[in-house]
Amino acid sequence: MKTVLSTKMLSLPQKELFLNSGLGLVEYDALKIELLDVEIPFDCQNYIFTSKNAVKAFLNQTKGLDYSKFNIFCVGGKTKALLEENGLKVVEIAENASELAENIIKRNQNETFVFLCGNKRRGELPDMLTKNNVQYKELEVYHTNLNPKAFKRDFDGILFFSPSGIRSFLLENTLGNCTLFCIGETTATEARKHSKNSIVANKPTVENVLVQAINHFKHL
Repeated sequence: MKTVLSTKMLSLPQKELFLNSGLGLVEYDALKIELLDVEIPFDCQNYIFTSKNAVKAFLNQTKGLDYSKFNIFCVGGKTKALLEENGLKVVEIAENASELAENIIKRNQNETFVFLCGNKRRGELPDMLTKNNVQYKELEVYHTNLNPKAFKRDFDGILFFSPSGIRSFLLENTLGNCTLFCIGETTATEARKHSKNSIVANKPTVENVLVQAINHFKHL
């Protein structure tokens, strides 16, 4: 039986999808998220989120607040779902940070924003906003910490969801001849530094990474 390692813990439906395919699964969190004790300003109308972790940090501080005054701009369907589940109004969603920045510049250039992010955030969105004179305040609300773990075995495939996840795994392990399944092009760029065997998901979702792995091993 082929066995695949997931570098993040999967939800029950995600695990079922995988195990029903006849593949073995090992999972762990290659990264640990630490929410920071920083004061988020709530006097702004427009908030930008590029990850669910930033949303969690925001929700931790806003219990009891009237959310109707906030307009939310976010990246990714999962982030949008978490925001809407908690009663926040998403007015703009994009598949990646560059696309979100473009939409903000096009439609909301004269407004002011708060961008809540982590310590590993990419540069495209803030760079584009700055270049186009969009007023925003950036606030780091969580840290992504590497969580290395040694595995005394080889895997047929490894699921990676960020460049940091790859770095964390490689602190204690080698890749050997396994196939790497990456959630997006940024993660794949890091993967290609260490391996010639990488496959990128069609959509940047965990489910699509799983489907890529299932389809790959089904056809071997």
